Amino acid sequence: DMEPVTHTESGTAHIVLAEGDNSIVVVKGANDDITPAYALNALEQIEKVDMVLIQQEIPEETVDEVCKYCHSHDIPIILNPAPARPLKQETIDHATYLTPNEHEASILFPELTISEALALYPAKLFITEGKQGVRYSAGSKEVLIPSFPVEPVDTTGAGDTFNAAFAVALAEGKDIEAALRFANRAASLSVCSFGAQGG
Repeated sequence: DMEPVTHTESGTAHIVLAEGDNSIVVVKGANDDITPAYALNALEQIEKVDMVLIQQEIPEETVDEVCKYCHSHDIPIILNPAPARPLKQETIDHATYLTPNEHEASILFPELTISEALALYPAKLFITEGKQGVRYSAGSKEVLIPSFPVEPVDTTGAGDTFNAAFAVALAEGKDIEAALRFANRAASLSVCSFGAQGG
C-alpha cells in the first residue's frame, strides 16, 4: 500500500510576475519523498495506464526509473523536463515524448541548435515557444504548430496545462498535430486567468 508522506511539509512554488512572464522558485518539501520505489509501486498497482506524465520537481533517479519502467512495459510517457536540468541519454531514449521549452532545450542539448535537436528526435521532441506555439520535426520537415492569440493575464501554469492537455489528447487517440493544437488551445485559455490553478 502507498504510505502517505506525513513527516515533511508539502512542496510550494513561489511565483514572481514581471513584464508578461513569470519566474518560479520551488521548495520541494515532500516531493523529495517520491522515490523510485514509491513511484514504481504506484504504477504497478494500476492495471492499465494509457499515458504517464512526469516532470522534474521530484528526484532525478525517480524520473530515470519511471521512464525506464514505462519504456520496458510499452507505456507511453511524456517527460516535461522542468525545472531544467541535464538528462541522462538513456532517460531521453526511454521517454516517448519530451516537451521542453526553449530554455530547457538549451540545457538538454547544449551542443545542438534547436533544428539539430529536433531533427535528431522526430515526433519525440516538442519544443514549446510560448506565444509562438510548439515546434517539432515530422521527419522530412520542421513544423511549427501556432498558438492561439490571446491577451495574457498570467502565464503561470501554461506549460503544465499544455503538457496535461497533450497527454489527454494522445491518450484519447488524437494524432500528433491534433493533440498539439488541443494542447495549445488549452494553454492559451490558461493564461487568460490569474494563477496556476485559477488558469
